[in-house]
Amino acid sequence: METIRQQQVGELIRRYFGMILTEEGSIIYGRDKLVTVTYVKMTPDLLVAKIYISVYGTEHKQEVILQLENEHHHLRQALASKIGRQMRRLPDIEFFLDDTVDEMYRVQHLLDRVQDNDIDIQPK
Repeated sequence: METIRQQQVGELIRRYFGMILTEEGSIIYGRDKLVTVTYVKMTPDLLVAKIYISVYGTEHKQEVILQLENEHHHLRQALASKIGRQMRRLPDIEFFLDDTVDEMYRVQHLLDRVQDNDIDIQPK
């Protein structure tokens, strides 16, 4: 269970890191991909921010995460320039792929297949 402070700091980082990706994302991973920050989970000591990224427009989603990790130092500096006055210590950042939307589409596809098969099986 996250504390209120963890949630506040996580939301602050989510908002500003999203702005950084809007400004500099096309340089890092290209213009053909849509990358959004879905959630930021803070550790209890507020020293690590786990940033969950959702990627659209490519089948190679993990490649975008690797490109972000390669730019880790630059992205952390950009984040420090945005939130430096609001936090005493800037947390380290880690990137994780959020595949919730992909799972939603996969489950919906399975349910559609089950419904189609069920319609075919019903007697007339």
